[in-house]
Amino acid sequence: MRYLRLTIIGTIFGIVLYKSQAVSWYRIFEMFHFDSFHMYGIIGSAVVTGAILVAWIKRLDVRARNSQPMDFTPKEKGIARYLIGGTIFGLGWALSGSCPGPVFVLIGTGSLAIVVVLIFALIGTLLYGLFKDKLPH
Repeated sequence: MRYLRLTIIGTIFGIVLYKSQAVSWYRIFEMFHFDSFHMYGIIGSAVVTGAILVAWIKRLDVRARNSQPMDFTPKEKGIARYLIGGTIFGLGWALSGSCPGPVFVLIGTGSLAIVVVLIFALIGTLLYGLFKDKLPH
């Protein structure tokens, strides 16, 4: 039953991404060329929504399903980790035309060429797992 609920939520989220054109290569292209506010509006609204929900969780002491408190541990401060990681993420996003979330939506729409992006995203995740102890965090 739990997986059914998660599948339904994921499907609805995928439909919203598709209908809002957040998975459109043309919209992503416009964003990287600063030609349109569309994607910045979507990303900005997601950041604001996330900030509001985190503040709400902290204020009301919302707990996880197993009654454990949700813990938000602050990350170490550092410029290199965000600069290097953000650059690699942004280059991958610009080259593939998709960030990781919409990859599954694009596969669902029948864009089978995006399977190559998924394979390399998984390889990148594997490589990160292998080398994470040697990377600046």
